Amino acid sequence: MTFQEQIQQGIPSVLPQPKQYEIDINHAPKRKEILSNEEKKLALRNALRYFEPQHHTELVKEFSEELETYGRIYMYRFRPDYKMYARPIQEYPGKCEQAKAIMLMIQNNLDYAVAQHPHELITYGGNGAVFQNWAQYLLTMHYLSEMTEEQTLTMYSGHPMGLFPSHKEAPRVVVTNGMVIPNYSKPDDWEKMNALGVSQYGQMTAGSYMYIGPQGIVHGTTITVLNGFRKIKRNPKGGLFVTSGLGGMSGAQPKAGNIAGCITVCAEVNPKITHIRHSQGWINEVIENVDELVKRVALAQANKEIVSIGYLGNVVDVWEKFDQENIHIDLGSDQTSLHNPWAGGYYPADVSFEEANEMMASNPDLFKVKVQETLRRHTTAINKHTAKGTYFFDYGNAFLLEASRAGADVMAENHIDFRYPSYVQDIMGPMCFDYGFGPFRWVCASGKPEDLAKTDLIACRVLEEMAKTAPEEIQQQMQDNIHWIKGAQQNKLVVGSQARILYADAEGRVKIAEAFNQAIAKGEIGTVVLGRDHHDVSGTDSPYRETSNIYDGSRFTADMAIQNVIGDSFRGATWVSIHNGGGVGWGEVINGGFGMVLDGTKEASRRLESMLFWDVNNGISRRSWARNDGAIFAIKRAMATQPLLKVTIPNIVKDGLLDF
Repeated sequence: MTFQEQIQQGIPSVLPQPKQYEIDINHAPKRKEILSNEEKKLALRNALRYFEPQHHTELVKEFSEELETYGRIYMYRFRPDYKMYARPIQEYPGKCEQAKAIMLMIQNNLDYAVAQHPHELITYGGNGAVFQNWAQYLLTMHYLSEMTEEQTLTMYSGHPMGLFPSHKEAPRVVVTNGMVIPNYSKPDDWEKMNALGVSQYGQMTAGSYMYIGPQGIVHGTTITVLNGFRKIKRNPKGGLFVTSGLGGMSGAQPKAGNIAGCITVCAEVNPKITHIRHSQGWINEVIENVDELVKRVALAQANKEIVSIGYLGNVVDVWEKFDQENIHIDLGSDQTSLHNPWAGGYYPADVSFEEANEMMASNPDLFKVKVQETLRRHTTAINKHTAKGTYFFDYGNAFLLEASRAGADVMAENHIDFRYPSYVQDIMGPMCFDYGFGPFRWVCASGKPEDLAKTDLIACRVLEEMAKTAPEEIQQQMQDNIHWIKGAQQNKLVVGSQARILYADAEGRVKIAEAFNQAIAKGEIGTVVLGRDHHDVSGTDSPYRETSNIYDGSRFTADMAIQNVIGDSFRGATWVSIHNGGGVGWGEVINGGFGMVLDGTKEASRRLESMLFWDVNNGISRRSWARNDGAIFAIKRAMATQPLLKVTIPNIVKDGLLDF
């Protein structure tokens, strides 16, 4: 069968032959034993409902073995034979251009060059899934291939519930992931529900089909590193940034360090992913011996090099050894997947990678003890460096939260706050999010590099024109973004689809998108898919990351994220998604995202202006009401440009009035 025929058939009526387990693929670790015997039977019933009864006898044993061996039923047999990557949009079967674009984005998320564990349908973060099993993938692609503009596909945690009658202005797909009852958001609740096949962790952009590889966070990480050095009044050249994690989004860190112009040491325990990042050019060098690392870093500091070094080993060894050898660290952080600490998100020191993977499944209690011991060691070493002048920040991965739960010395003197800030509190929040600047992104659905190059030029022209009249308060952000887009091509950021990320405010997003739509209308470029990271101004309520610089007591509320996705859905988004989970953990965050297809029509122009304006200003209004100075400035500026926008502005209480 052709590729199009395979997509259209959905779940095959004739069973394909079982697939051999490919050991050279980076696989997800075995999940811990959590189901009772009766629950295992329920998981099998749940899995078999995708298949006709005549196949149940053959599949039940196979699925039972998968459940025992891997802790999940992935249905490996049904993994497609065709290569998984984002094809040019015209190669997808279908009745609707929007549906074809969504298929393209799904396949990009599962591209071997993009996905962390492609055979387990996990894109990044250790458990950030697009689907729970391959039957869901096949059925979803089938539905999309026959969807019309009068239908909407509803996705329940990876399961395509079905195509429902709607209308042309409605979203083509509505996605929910992990939206469980609040009292059932503990880590073991997720383990059980995921093993049963009834819920999944969509991360942020994995389960919403908007992941674009490590590039998706490179721009934000570059801004963070640049502003981190600005904060300590240090030139990045010759400065040292130490962090860890190369698996998914964290793989952006060394590339961002190079763009910012510093020395980056990024530790990673997984050999496969370390060498993949090296082969992709995301790290310059790989070193496996900590003594050799000390010598190399000392040389780089002396020569003021710009270099990224992947250390194949545990980051705790780096922090401790650099302390012993008096290697000065300017900036420090951590970007392991500590939202998922007991299932491969963070690895214990003094235990091999292979032993740790075995331990987390066979002896999860001991694994937890080892992880928490390592977190305490990790924190102790960091504290020694910060006493010498290192600026350490939490990278929003729940490092400080899990370290505190492990009993590490991370609390401030008031025993309420952490002793180190979240990078959003100190950097991204007040410098970017409050002013509406966040990770706008686009994908050229033609698959042509020349289309991406044209969009870069268009975006640069728009920003340069805007910068001429931009107020002083946002000139630094404008210039950083112009510098970024001018260097995008030579920095070789593309992995998978022809995609780009660019921090922009509402005005910038609308003007860039409209310029793209006009270029599409003129035939200069093909269809473009717009989106953003959920890690943005408005899409995510996360008290330890995106909304950590909200100080009016509302940072544990999630009205903003819910309002965001509802508002996007009736203002023109092609698809919308809302998740429980994301980068800081199950039950710790609610985040929403969108995708929007630009096809050069007047309807697309109308939709993009309405939706993008709301998508950003919803968040600015919430930040303004929290009395954030930058957001008050930004929302007043937005109201001056749009007479239909009227936002409640807070009255500020004078200092000293409450001293009684």
